[in-house]
Amino acid sequence: MDWNHYRFTSVWDLPVAPDTVFTALEQPEDYPRWWPQVRAVTRVDDSTAQARFRSFLPYTLVLTLRQHRRDPAARILEATLGGDLDGWARWTVTPRGDGSRIVYEQEVDVRTSLLRRFAVPGRPLFRANHALMMRSGRRGLAAWLRAV
Repeated sequence: MDWNHYRFTSVWDLPVAPDTVFTALEQPEDYPRWWPQVRAVTRVDDSTAQARFRSFLPYTLVLTLRQHRRDPAARILEATLGGDLDGWARWTVTPRGDGSRIVYEQEVDVRTSLLRRFAVPGRPLFRANHALMMRSGRRGLAAWLRAV
């Protein structure tokens, strides 16, 4: 087992139309306004951004996000990740009842030496940190979409 490899899946159900959710998710520069653990997103160009993330653990991840797929008809957004983590992340938004089901998938390898050193003992904390961040993101997105 590679202790520095992670695969995450989070599912959010929100009482908001899928197209409205997709429109919000395709604006990464707004994420810090509704997702507390996304500290900053700076556009580099039309398909690339630099982002800083910090959750419960006292460590900031810096990533370069490159748009890999943007499919409004299927409501899929996918990016390749570089920097402190290498891999990919994908949002998929589908109708569910009167609202939406949002599936977030991520597969990454940790690249920073500090986090790699703590791979085995830190793994449960890293996974819990990610889960906390995703719960907070769901709450933040729901509040953001109610306000707009």
